[in-house]
Amino acid sequence: MITSVKKQGYDIIVVGGGIAGCCAALAAARMGIDTVLFTISMDGVANMPCNPSIGGTAKGHLVFEIDALGGEMGRAADLVTLQSRTLNTGKGAAVQSKRIQADRRLYQRIMKHTLETTPHLHPMQAEIVGITTEEFGSGRRVTGVTTAIGEEWECEAVIVATGTYLDSRIFVGEHNYPAGPDGFLPAAALTRSLARAGVSVRRFKTGTPPRILRSSVDFSCLEEQPGEEHITPFSVLTDEDEIQKIRQIPCHIVYTNAETHRIIRENLHRSAMYSGQIHGTGPRYCPSIEDKIVRFADKERHQLFLEPLGPDTEEMYLQGFSTSLPPEVQDAMLRTLPGFEKAVISRYAYAIEYDCADPMQLLATLEFRNISGLYGAGQFNGTSGYEEAAAQGLVAGINAALKLKGEPPLILRRSDGYIGTLIDDLITKGTNEPYRMMTSRSEFRLLLRQDNADERLTPMGHRVGLVSDERYAAFLAKKAEIDAEIRRLETTYPQKSALDSFLDAHDMPPSAGGLSLADLLRRPGLDYYDVAPLAPGENTPVPPPAVVRTVEANVKYAGYIKRQLAEVRRSERLESYILPPDMDYNEVKGLRIEAMQKLSAIRPLTLGQASRISGVSPADISVLLIRLGLK
Repeated sequence: MITSVKKQGYDIIVVGGGIAGCCAALAAARMGIDTVLFTISMDGVANMPCNPSIGGTAKGHLVFEIDALGGEMGRAADLVTLQSRTLNTGKGAAVQSKRIQADRRLYQRIMKHTLETTPHLHPMQAEIVGITTEEFGSGRRVTGVTTAIGEEWECEAVIVATGTYLDSRIFVGEHNYPAGPDGFLPAAALTRSLARAGVSVRRFKTGTPPRILRSSVDFSCLEEQPGEEHITPFSVLTDEDEIQKIRQIPCHIVYTNAETHRIIRENLHRSAMYSGQIHGTGPRYCPSIEDKIVRFADKERHQLFLEPLGPDTEEMYLQGFSTSLPPEVQDAMLRTLPGFEKAVISRYAYAIEYDCADPMQLLATLEFRNISGLYGAGQFNGTSGYEEAAAQGLVAGINAALKLKGEPPLILRRSDGYIGTLIDDLITKGTNEPYRMMTSRSEFRLLLRQDNADERLTPMGHRVGLVSDERYAAFLAKKAEIDAEIRRLETTYPQKSALDSFLDAHDMPPSAGGLSLADLLRRPGLDYYDVAPLAPGENTPVPPPAVVRTVEANVKYAGYIKRQLAEVRRSERLESYILPPDMDYNEVKGLRIEAMQKLSAIRPLTLGQASRISGVSPADISVLLIRLGLK
């Protein structure tokens, strides 16, 4: 009688078919590595269990960077756009971020079919209950996985991307039960296997709001929020003219009120968060509605957004109304909102508690320090958000593939992108709550704009094999066009009469001397399309919008960019100093005790990384410089 089956033939195994797992598996397979992706349910592949949106503040930057590296999220997001908006348009280019409402079911179908049709990739439904390892040097190395039905799969690398399914538990009022998001089965056994292998695990929580039937809402009481007139695609592979044909669906704004707050306050003791049922740490920047009422007791109202889930469903998402209160309380507080007096809930809100790994166990490649061949990605690493998950999945998939090929890893610096900032924050600083990317987390954000993601990262994507030669040639042509257009703007001077008329029309004082088109573009309130027609005697064709966006940003912020590049060079000096992996920090005289402990635990690769560790002071860095003979 056969009691177990040992499977061979796949080099990389991805555990989890969510956003991170899909990106990891696609990256590894497209780099020519035989990959199998395990998911508890094939119907849950690439599921968006919470907000049906992609992008947002800093998150949009991540999607552009994923696309620049050759990842899939941006291309798929463009295909499923219901509405597009650019956030922070009243601020500088550095913090402007694209966000879309997505057709969540269509996104799932596209990603599932992409997985199924990608060479070297085998998506498969099965629950993984164990990771197998063996002794390797001073640590261990991964050898395979075990399924719930007794199959043993051998491999060279495993990427864990379990999302919020790892020993997950749903909470609604006084009731709780083991389950994953949207009612899918949890991965109940895998935590114990990971712990036995040496993975340190903690408990986090998140939540989701109720889903409302569109037909039960009186939209006349709500503030309509339309999409933007011109849609900028996430992916360079998307035709910018074609995407303008999308028929956008509006979102709507509504506000809580005193009666909403009264009902919530009177029932706080029935919330899983406040009754002591939940012990995991929740996301600071996406709190539940009851948490908002408690933390911001002086606020008379809170803004909510009613968002579509797709053109072929009546269900809508009430962003900002996340809760774990009982169903009857959810009904009562919902019907206090203007326009929701007769609202019908199709899915009640819930909180979910789950296991995840301490990311300070990881290297910059997202491989575990003491378990060779084991990688983590997404919410398993303590993050929140689809975009953070996709970015980590992509990097983990790339690095697992590069390791098997015997090639140098892809390590993104903080100055390379928000992806580099995200990973460095996780592995160097750790996180005590679900980590969310924000523009304020980057010290180089003027260099890390959405418009120049391809300039920063496409060469890297081409090097690892995810960006085709054809696409790379198009990138080089675009870069040359940008450089040429900037030179033209810097060297082109309008005729004095045309310049004077232009300045007068824009209520600007006349210029004593000549001004180049670039000089004009740097003035507040003017954009490329304002100044470009002033070129004398020329009939220069207007470049494509993607070129214009980068040209305008580079010209307008030239002085600030120059200063930030100088800051990057200074930071790279510390990054260039490699710390020996076997350095005994307890023997380094002059280090403070806290620094010894932190450095010994994290084992930074460079002095730059060491300088960003909480508890390591500039004086400690000076000691290390002396120890390395550099000072």
